[in-house]
Amino acid sequence: MKSIPICSFVVAAVMCAAGGQSSQRVERPAPPARIGAETREQFAERMRWFVDARFGMFIHFGLYSLPAWHEWIKTRRVVPEEAYQRYFDNFNPDLFDAREWVRKAKSAGMRYIVLTAKHHEGFCLWDTKFTDYKITNTPFGRDLVRELVDVCHQEGMRIGFYYSLLDWHHPDFTVDSIHPLRPKGEVCWGGVGSNDKGYEEINSGRDMRRYVQYMKDQIAELLTNYGRIDLLWYDFSYPDRGKCWTSWDSVGLLELTRKLQPWIIVNDRLDLSDVEGGWDFVTVEQKKADSWPIRNGRRAVWETCQTFSGSWGYARDENSWKSPEDLVELLFETVSKGGNLILNVGPTGRGDFDWRANDRLEAMSRWMRFNGRSIYGCTRAPEDIKPPDGTMLTWNDSSSRLYVAIVKYPDDGELECQFSDRVLYAQLLHDASEVKVDNGKMILPKDKPKQSLVVVEASIRR
Repeated sequence: MKSIPICSFVVAAVMCAAGGQSSQRVERPAPPARIGAETREQFAERMRWFVDARFGMFIHFGLYSLPAWHEWIKTRRVVPEEAYQRYFDNFNPDLFDAREWVRKAKSAGMRYIVLTAKHHEGFCLWDTKFTDYKITNTPFGRDLVRELVDVCHQEGMRIGFYYSLLDWHHPDFTVDSIHPLRPKGEVCWGGVGSNDKGYEEINSGRDMRRYVQYMKDQIAELLTNYGRIDLLWYDFSYPDRGKCWTSWDSVGLLELTRKLQPWIIVNDRLDLSDVEGGWDFVTVEQKKADSWPIRNGRRAVWETCQTFSGSWGYARDENSWKSPEDLVELLFETVSKGGNLILNVGPTGRGDFDWRANDRLEAMSRWMRFNGRSIYGCTRAPEDIKPPDGTMLTWNDSSSRLYVAIVKYPDDGELECQFSDRVLYAQLLHDASEVKVDNGKMILPKDKPKQSLVVVEASIRR
């Protein structure tokens, strides 16, 4: 996961093609205008389950769960390969239970799971044939991907893979300013230009073409050996820092992905955002969207990926955790702008969710049990229905139901409502108790119900 904001500096896109570094400015090569021939109607049908689901679980799990600091620890703290090896030698998540992971996601109201099959560190959670740097060679000895996918299929849970385009372990992945082997003195994300010779020396013998073939071989494994896979979350391109779509042969990767599983959904991090058919949904990371994202003149399918705290991997000492109320509001607000929310869990080194994650998941479970109708299949409210002050709106077009989330509960229980003349019937969603709508007001209970976020469900006259 790209956890650090990208700021610009001069990088050569010709080195983009080679995956290297340079201080000379060259324009990024233009990608093809279009990939595939899917119609808008076919696209909408393929995306339907994703748009209806609205809520998913991200799972960041890997060797970085053992140092329990941050998933970027290998490069942030410049950990040498031989020192990082101790995490591989001691990786044994003995409490891992795929059915328990899926049960917790389903209970929280999540309808799809995306697992980090391989993160930037290069460690693989499945029994790949193309590297020894895999989970089946650790003390754990089992194919975690296989176990999770099998349970998801059994439980009717949609399943996707996160796959990192970066690889800090592979001998052919060229070193750049993000890599832990960057020249001494170079700061992570700090830019290039002062030490071109250092990069050239380090990258002597490395060949991104061989690395691209390695990625394609692994993607073929993941999309051939594990049955239906619903989503592929590639992460990430950085053309302003040396690696763009040509570095990964993004066109070839995408074509392979769709050839093997034509129904699959792919995100927008292959650096093909300007290509028709080069992506399926927009990823907004660790922030709310101000409005529904527009791409190529149209509202895009989009998802915001968020953590419970400040790290994607398990971070033992990290304390900036979002409250249950914050998370519920984040989910509702995302749907109110036409998007999906995928919330991340970073399991501990023993393969379990820690108490803070369980606490938030249980809170989401309690709220979603009664208020899920305001999320599933919902989207932004019609333009002519304005939210009352201190509220947010979602809308289910098939049922003509409007959902009013009361963010700032009125002291007297009376909520100004400009669309009251269109309300056929209204009720509190969590208990189906009637809410009177009269003279431009919704009459709520004077005492706020004990809900993280109170929602009114209203039948609306078209």
